[in-house]
Amino acid sequence: MPSRAETRRGARPRPAGAPAGRRPHHRTPLHPGAWWLWALALGTAATRTTNPLLLALLIATSAYVVAACRPDAPWARSYTAFVKLALAVLVIRLVFAVGLGSPLPGTHVIVTLPEVPLPDWAQGIRLGGRVTVETLLYALYDGLRLAALLICVGAANSLANPTRLLKSLPGALYEMGVAVVVALTYAPHLIADVQRLRAARRLRGRPDTGIRGLLHVGLPVLEGALERSVALAAAMDARGYGRTADVPPRVRRTTGALTLGGLLGVCAGTYGLLTAEGGTYGLPVLLAGLAAALAGLRLGGRRSLRTRYRPDPWDARAWLVAGSGAAVAALLTLAADRDPEALHPGVIPLVAPTLPLWPAAAVLLGLLPAFISPAPRHPARKEPS
Repeated sequence: MPSRAETRRGARPRPAGAPAGRRPHHRTPLHPGAWWLWALALGTAATRTTNPLLLALLIATSAYVVAACRPDAPWARSYTAFVKLALAVLVIRLVFAVGLGSPLPGTHVIVTLPEVPLPDWAQGIRLGGRVTVETLLYALYDGLRLAALLICVGAANSLANPTRLLKSLPGALYEMGVAVVVALTYAPHLIADVQRLRAARRLRGRPDTGIRGLLHVGLPVLEGALERSVALAAAMDARGYGRTADVPPRVRRTTGALTLGGLLGVCAGTYGLLTAEGGTYGLPVLLAGLAAALAGLRLGGRRSLRTRYRPDPWDARAWLVAGSGAAVAALLTLAADRDPEALHPGVIPLVAPTLPLWPAAAVLLGLLPAFISPAPRHPARKEPS
């Protein structure tokens, strides 16, 4: 029975058998930025190899972590959509390889399609012709790498709460983040409106496909979207969104110079790292550009009049999750330099891809979040006797 003090204060009575004076422990969720860093690092690792076995292992790693850590929320169901998108990209890549051909001189011919003659100015482009095993394997490896990258991004979308991620953005990016979150929030409403209107037209015996059906469905959907956007804009304006602080002109000019110079430095440093001639200056310029861009974002945050209520802590679990992804990316980058033949199996001549042991073990480091940050378990409620 609850005590009189608990009844007077309106406190919830503790369950039978629970020790007095001890509150139930709720584990704090992981910082959403850690999930994005982990997923982007896995995507970076996927770009360093075309070995289908390693790419399949990366996809399986992300799928296992999503299955173990994904919360029960509407925004966490986007992983399946990204998997379907990745499969569509892979199929389109194979179709283009069959229809447009490839400059690879393959010898194992599968089928010979009718070839369409093209003018002289379209040199290097071929429609139809021979389809070889080498061409299909090259397209499969290349498409699987892009599919793995898309699936890693889908893992970040299904694991990181977009609202909490918006709270963690710097003040300079807050307005842009609000626009992105609002757009992603209203996208399901548009799909629901289209389905509702098409069902209503079918019940009335009117066409819901073709140009006429598209016009009769699209115009009400557009009208409803405009009404919702106007109502949302008025509500946000009444709550003070979009108001900025009075910043001196000198600070604004410094912010613009740092941000623009930092972005140019990032572009120049990235170009230097990708070219053989810029290997000496690429990394220092890239680091200097990142530092300048971060300083510009820091100064730009002074214009945002907002405070963070109960910000998400960046604890040891977040460091471990982000570090596991960074370790996978760093080790696969090192493996691509040390053993390029294992990470990039050739197709001319045809060789069966093999699974290199220590790069595969490095990929398995990405499974660490499944054990240190599992999804919250909701215990089943006991029925009253």
